[in-house]
Amino acid sequence: MIPGWLHIVSIVWLAVGAACAIVIAADVVRYPQPMWIMNVVWPVSALFGTIGVLGQYFTYGRGRGHREVPMAAAVGTGALHCGSGCTLGDICAEWLAFFVPGVAVWFGWHSLFASKMFAVWILDYIVAYAFGIVFQYFSIAPMRGLSLGDGIIAAIKADTLSLTAWQIGMYGFMAVAYFGIFRSGFGVTLETNSVEFWFTMQIAMMCGFATAYPVNWWLIRIGVKERM
Repeated sequence: MIPGWLHIVSIVWLAVGAACAIVIAADVVRYPQPMWIMNVVWPVSALFGTIGVLGQYFTYGRGRGHREVPMAAAVGTGALHCGSGCTLGDICAEWLAFFVPGVAVWFGWHSLFASKMFAVWILDYIVAYAFGIVFQYFSIAPMRGLSLGDGIIAAIKADTLSLTAWQIGMYGFMAVAYFGIFRSGFGVTLETNSVEFWFTMQIAMMCGFATAYPVNWWLIRIGVKERM
């Protein structure tokens, strides 16, 4: 059984994430980002990064124009750019698999995997990758003046390692939570339609940020990703 305190914490922290996202969304309407895709990245990132992303936005993101920011902050923003695509992709994929369980069967549930979670992870990755490429394209192509084809190639180069590193961190924590904390510890299955699942996903996304951060530092340093 899931403890009552965890249920309350999950609700509160999801509400905090939503509130931070709303604050940033309202602010970017008044002060649009120079790179329009960041108007989406910042509020989406706040859904999981909550107060930390709110601070990053108001310190280094809001109305900065072309002002240079410290490398550590630029890498953080670059990682959030990747993470926002992962977030949207995972939200779409998780709910799709929940409402249409047959989708998980297509990706190996009952044939390759006994657990539905592993099959959904494949779907998560594919959808998140699609979002990531779109987000990277609308960052890199305008800044470099690239054609559609060249822009997509550049986006693939920029996002593949970053997104993979992010998903590894996210999957790692979700596996620990699913099998160790909830199944073994609480004797329950972590379901998509629970607040505990999405609170766990918030934490998992921060783990993804941690694993993607050094990869983004390297990609920016060698010029594959743009400094934000």
